[in-house]
Amino acid sequence: MMRRAGLCIAGAALLVTLPGAVPVHDLTVSVGGLRSGKGVLQLCLTRDPAFFPDCSKDPARRHLTVMASKPSGIVFTAVPPGLYALSVLHDENANDRLDTFMGIPKEGIGFSRNPRLHFGPPRFNAVEFDAADGANLSAIQMKYFL
Repeated sequence: MMRRAGLCIAGAALLVTLPGAVPVHDLTVSVGGLRSGKGVLQLCLTRDPAFFPDCSKDPARRHLTVMASKPSGIVFTAVPPGLYALSVLHDENANDRLDTFMGIPKEGIGFSRNPRLHFGPPRFNAVEFDAADGANLSAIQMKYFL
């Protein structure tokens, strides 16, 4: 029984390292600057600029919802290498959308690479990062306008 388990583990390791196989890595994210631990964090990871910053319609998106009280150690598993952009919403009332007042976000927003925010969301190329060897996106800083 133990020998069979060992062979299975060795076989799985071989599959991961086969030539031509696309290596995948975990992507760890932490979020800072939250004004409260209420609600949830909605994280959306995309490779397609056409679906940024709201990547809800991207069929290849990676989406996570986590409690706002647990803003560190958030992991996207098995992320293939490439250029990505991450958007984060602090959905304080957990209604699954960004609440605004006259077009100004009432809830916190944040992006990979923490770009300076002006009028409207940042461009994809301002927030893109390379997940080639696995990445740690530490301290995505949330911004609040109201």
